[in-house]
Amino acid sequence: MKVGILGTGAYGIALASVFQENQNKVVMWTKFEEEKLAILKDQENKKVLPGVKISKEIQITNSLEEGVSGMDIVVIAIPAAFVCELSKQLVPYLKNQVLVIASKGIEQNTCLFLHEILAKHNDVSNLCVIAGGTFAADIISGLPVGLSIASKNEEAIKIVRKALENHHVKLRPTKDIYGVEVCSSIKNVVAIAAGILEGIGINESTRSMFITESLHDIEELIIKLGGDSRTLLSFAGFGDILLTCTSPKSRNFTFGTILATKDKEKIEEYKKTHTIEGLYTLESIHQLIEERQVNIELIHQIYDIVFLEKDPHSLLTFLITKR
Repeated sequence: MKVGILGTGAYGIALASVFQENQNKVVMWTKFEEEKLAILKDQENKKVLPGVKISKEIQITNSLEEGVSGMDIVVIAIPAAFVCELSKQLVPYLKNQVLVIASKGIEQNTCLFLHEILAKHNDVSNLCVIAGGTFAADIISGLPVGLSIASKNEEAIKIVRKALENHHVKLRPTKDIYGVEVCSSIKNVVAIAAGILEGIGINESTRSMFITESLHDIEELIIKLGGDSRTLLSFAGFGDILLTCTSPKSRNFTFGTILATKDKEKIEEYKKTHTIEGLYTLESIHQLIEERQVNIELIHQIYDIVFLEKDPHSLLTFLITKR
């Protein structure tokens, strides 16, 4: 099959590697000429995934038409903030391709999920969402990893599984697009809070308590937004939450540990040099729960610490007083 990967970040590279490993023809698209030239020169993206070589059989292009037209599968793997712009640009090139969202987040101002953004401009009858507890480097490692794949279209799921599954990548299907998107978005927000707790020196027992309380709130949010609570126990749910809330490999977790230091210079430097999806999503989801009148106190707590400079230790009080 022919697969177009839109985005040359770490996750896009990891997925491209597996698709290519499975004997698919892969084209990766970046809008930046400088990034394209650097990847072609080094056969890697040194900025986001240093040391991981990109196969010479994977084509790198600046042409969106080359990355989309004639493909069987098109994967969106760019930061959530840019999905709306890309969605409009895709209109001339999307025909009957299976569209796969690998990005995570909720659009600011509109509070739309990514599949809703794409639906505003494109036919999404073949749309899938993939998410799960997987770091890019781990996907490439050859050891077993699991992803949830959500779609209303069973044939679209079959096509993606045929192209992506192998001896070390497992996809578990579901129809719950909203549930998967809620989990894959909010886990980055929760990971920031988990990092804050790490940064103020909490122990493993308190961290366990925090994750458990977070799961209760995420389950409530899934239900309120029209998803299936069972998705919380999927690769996209507990699997991804556990990974991002306990590992320094997570940019969101690491950002939380830096926030706890209150060192503004370090905080701003990290924000400049890393994509922190949880920051973008935190603003969106805070607005969303207020508009929908859904009382998720955890989100308010994290928002106040991140944007209103509330004392990080307030999370400890929250854990005890939460009902």
